[in-house]
Amino acid sequence: MTRMGTFEQDVSGIGALADQVRRQLYLFVCAQPGPVSRDQAADAVGIAQHRAKFHLDRLEADGLLESGYARTTGRTGPGAGRTAKLYHRTQRDISVSLPDREYELAGRMMAEAISESTRTGEPVADTLHRAATAAGQAMVDGADGSADSPDRALAVATKVLQDNGYEPRREDDRIVLANCPFHSLAGEHPALVCGMNLSLLTAMSGSLAGRRLQARLAPAAGRCCVVLTAPTVDEAAGSPEGADAAASGVSDGEQPV
Repeated sequence: MTRMGTFEQDVSGIGALADQVRRQLYLFVCAQPGPVSRDQAADAVGIAQHRAKFHLDRLEADGLLESGYARTTGRTGPGAGRTAKLYHRTQRDISVSLPDREYELAGRMMAEAISESTRTGEPVADTLHRAATAAGQAMVDGADGSADSPDRALAVATKVLQDNGYEPRREDDRIVLANCPFHSLAGEHPALVCGMNLSLLTAMSGSLAGRRLQARLAPAAGRCCVVLTAPTVDEAAGSPEGADAAASGVSDGEQPV
């Protein structure tokens, strides 16, 4: 499922809990040690069985519950009775954040970096750079379209950034990012988190467009600390990597953390 599809499903699921009866049923099911039948749920919240069926099935359709069938009598064989539909909470995480936040991604990168640092003795800043680089490269998996020119590179990067919650805004030959997916963390630990974000987006732009895009730190109020630019041939020639980059009409996007 696409990111937007997951977002819409999560919004629908959380919205289903606005109904008081449905919310009571959901909380009851979640509090039980095992799957719950319609009769059990109906008795617990004091409603008719047919109403419980309707709301439980709605919770299942919206992805908050899952179900299966089993006999509730504990008996098997002839005379054991019919199987009943039993409900339990889904194992899938359901969350909606507005604006979009990616604290789970930050946590995975940091956990990977700390684990590697503990194992190897390397500074965490170095291992975090590698973890963010790998995550940035993974962001472009399945990206639609080639980046065979600076303008096309900006267009494709804008789509990838939009799909990952950055709310990109195209401004001539650069992309500014209206949203920081790591906002609270960046506010508390700017050097660490902005450096991680720069590594992430440098790897993303490099994997997507080679040397056609540059990611750099440009902190400003109300937006992400990183901007992406498509440098001209003259600008590329003036960089330390300029000779080779200018010959191919592109510029190296790598930036130090």
